Amino acid sequence: MNRRLFTLTAVSGAAALALASCGVGGGSDSDAEGSGGSDGDHVIKVASHLPPMTDVVTTAAEVAAEEGYEIELVQVSDNVQYNRLLADGEVDANFAQHQPYMEKFNEENEANLVRLDAIYDAKVGFYSKAYSTAEEIPEGAKVAIPNDVSNEGRALAILHEQGLLTLPEDTGFEGRVGDIVANPLELEFVQVDLLNLASAYDEDGIALVYNYPTYISKVGLTPADAILLEETVDQRFAISLVAREDNQDSAKITVLRRAMTSDAVRTFLEDGHSATLIPSF
Repeated sequence: MNRRLFTLTAVSGAAALALASCGVGGGSDSDAEGSGGSDGDHVIKVASHLPPMTDVVTTAAEVAAEEGYEIELVQVSDNVQYNRLLADGEVDANFAQHQPYMEKFNEENEANLVRLDAIYDAKVGFYSKAYSTAEEIPEGAKVAIPNDVSNEGRALAILHEQGLLTLPEDTGFEGRVGDIVANPLELEFVQVDLLNLASAYDEDGIALVYNYPTYISKVGLTPADAILLEETVDQRFAISLVAREDNQDSAKITVLRRAMTSDAVRTFLEDGHSATLIPSF
């Protein structure tokens, strides 16, 4: 099949803007120019990070191709670049984050990113190499949680929900370590970058590690291995399609939204990833 469905562009931390495209099934250099090329109006650049997020984008590309549009997947290596690329207009959209994380980026960078569609809810929770149940967690245990405020609040909400600590009434997912009003086990919190939390699982002295399925899979675990799973699902934390205020109503984004919320994407999520996520649309 000669028709190109999508282009994959890998972006490293050292070369975020030095985009080198590699076309699937061939194609000329002008095909990969995106908005700067002759076919720019039909090339949709979407930044994403890791599977299954990147796989969702490539699945959506097959749907968008039926409307004559090509999706260029710009794959980044961390949780910063996809928002910077979008805010700077280097890509049309991104798919790698939840709404609170996006809102924090907007606040800190005076950006105008907007959430368009919730695509799936990841099954998040706590994992332990040393203990099989929460009841076994000893006093003074170290707990590894994310060091960004949006995911910190989500991690603490799980511990509150499971009775391991108490947060102020109506805190919801907005809690911080400093907000804890009761910590009967005197848990010690170690705040770690989300990308490094999986490594904390193997560290001596770490009793609990919060994580997403995408990252904890690096050490061979799935949500079935978690000793604590999130029970209250807040749609704000669904992994979502994000664009900018200035392009959210464009023809390209309209096509992208249809593709990302298509039956093909839902089938991909349900058939291949039901153990780790729940479709949100």
